[in-house]
Amino acid sequence: MIEIGKVVSTHGIKGEIKIISDFPLKEEAFKVGSHIWIGKVSYLITSYRKHKNYDMITLSGFSDINQVLPLINLKVEKNENELNLENVILDQDLLGMKVCDLKGNFLGEVIEVFFASKTNKLLRIRGEKEFLVPYIDSFVPSIDKKNRIVKVNLIEGIL
Repeated sequence: MIEIGKVVSTHGIKGEIKIISDFPLKEEAFKVGSHIWIGKVSYLITSYRKHKNYDMITLSGFSDINQVLPLINLKVEKNENELNLENVILDQDLLGMKVCDLKGNFLGEVIEVFFASKTNKLLRIRGEKEFLVPYIDSFVPSIDKKNRIVKVNLIEGIL
């Protein structure tokens, strides 16, 4: 199972739920007719739409706000086999990966991936020192998923 988001609230009175997610394949993950898992229970998705920064879905058998209230604050998961993740690198895939500079010098390993703001992700790397690297192409030019190596382009002052 892969965590794809979290139920944060309801929307309207007809049982629609609001999910916050930074999952890269939302269209596939929340596809109408597919299943998601919320709190260890499988649910069939009957509608999906985007609204502001949220993913809005309705579930089969739920037509009232009171039916979905118990789902608030629960993790939303998807069976990994239902998604094509071959060429996708998820945040959880980065955890434990070795980090090297562009010359191949070992710097440490990724211990956390988090948002510093709504749009800026950072990698927390622990080596001789613990440091942060912005998770953008200019600082993280390549990731080798097979060999579990993250190449970083460091500027002066990061270490």
